[in-house]
Amino acid sequence: MATVRYLVHDVDQSLPFYLALGFTELERWGPPFVMLERDGLTLWLSGPGTSAQRPLDNGAIPAPGGWNRLVIEVDDLDEALQALRAMGAELRGAPVSGPGGRQVLVDDPSGNPIELFENREA
Repeated sequence: MATVRYLVHDVDQSLPFYLALGFTELERWGPPFVMLERDGLTLWLSGPGTSAQRPLDNGAIPAPGGWNRLVIEVDDLDEALQALRAMGAELRGAPVSGPGGRQVLVDDPSGNPIELFENREA
């Protein structure tokens, strides 16, 4: 099994963002947890009240955000950004071009970074 888990502030608020990126809902376990799928990747969104957000033995409290990120390849970066901006998504910077294509970091509704990547060869 290979799964990514993202901590989110509110599953209901985050779900439309991920559906707009092409994920489909696999399972929903009450308000605080949903399993999504896209191209063979399973993504778990864990909200408040899930075991993933319980304080650790050392007192640290898991929270959304950071710099580790999920990379989603899109066919048209500008089109994807237009749809996400219409939902109020915030970018961490302007799109940049590199040897393999274009990319940008956009925050989900809880501040988790998603890298949208448009392959130059696509």
